[in-house]
Amino acid sequence: MTERVLDLAELPLEDVVAHGGQGRIGFHRVFHARDFVGAWNFVDYAVLPPGASIGRHTHEDNEELYLILEGEGTMHLDGRDFPVHAGHVILNRRGGTHGLENRSGRPVRLFVIEIPVAAGGAG
Repeated sequence: MTERVLDLAELPLEDVVAHGGQGRIGFHRVFHARDFVGAWNFVDYAVLPPGASIGRHTHEDNEELYLILEGEGTMHLDGRDFPVHAGHVILNRRGGTHGLENRSGRPVRLFVIEIPVAAGGAG
């Protein structure tokens, strides 16, 4: 079982390309499905440096919540682009297309929370 209390400043970040996005981002899977009693897939922590992005992608069997902790970016959600900043929470529904780009001069830090949605379920 993973520790239940973690310090984001102490997490080792993996250097990855996220969903075919631009550049590389810092990534850490904070919690896995096995860490939860309920139906959660994961909680990820990501840091997008200036110019980097999480590429546009679609999930068929889950929903995701993006919680912007710090910085400013441009969110793509189902065909539209709009600015996001610290404090924004974005719901990416099953079957929707989404992505996030950091067009600012500072890093964007966020949580990505993914929850499975049963076929034919609400959403």
